[in-house]
Amino acid sequence: MKPEFSIISDWIAPGSRVLDLGCGDGTLLAHLQQDKGVTGYGLELEASAIAACVAKGVDAIQTDLNLGLAEFDQGQFDYVIMTQALQVMRRPDRLLAEMMRIGRQCIVTFPNFGHWSTRLQLLLGGRMPRTRTLPAQWYDTKNIHLCTLRDFEILCREQQLKIERRSVTDASHQGGWTMRALPNLSGQIGIYLLSRNGDQP
Repeated sequence: MKPEFSIISDWIAPGSRVLDLGCGDGTLLAHLQQDKGVTGYGLELEASAIAACVAKGVDAIQTDLNLGLAEFDQGQFDYVIMTQALQVMRRPDRLLAEMMRIGRQCIVTFPNFGHWSTRLQLLLGGRMPRTRTLPAQWYDTKNIHLCTLRDFEILCREQQLKIERRSVTDASHQGGWTMRALPNLSGQIGIYLLSRNGDQP
């Protein structure tokens, strides 16, 4: 299981209703079902990943997240999760708003384009950076809306979202004092737990 899944699992209350966007092969939901007794669904585009979900006993629906989440009711889930997929969406701002409409809380993870190594590669090499968290070339990457931690937190303020918890880690999902002191410069991955301002989790 990916290390960030352990962080996410710690933030999920037992018995919750969960929707996992871009759920992949269902590893996270399968773990949450077994460890936390959650109920819910996964949404995924790839047919092979849907088959892997079924094999794990995870309910998954094949859909394109870019089409929105109109089929779900307001507040239908306790948590809506999206790991390492925000940056591949056509309109991440609209999808985040939809996540907060149907979920009481949301968990989002993404690579931090503000990390010092990406800044240095742009400054010295003048080319799009490649790192452990962003390994693809600019012309074949799925990432179309990369952002920094600061960019994301500004978007949260604009959408009147409260950051309940934040974990900033390196590519191995380890923390450290530099990531606590200078998260936007030192962190490679941001993991956020969000709610609407004024809402009680």
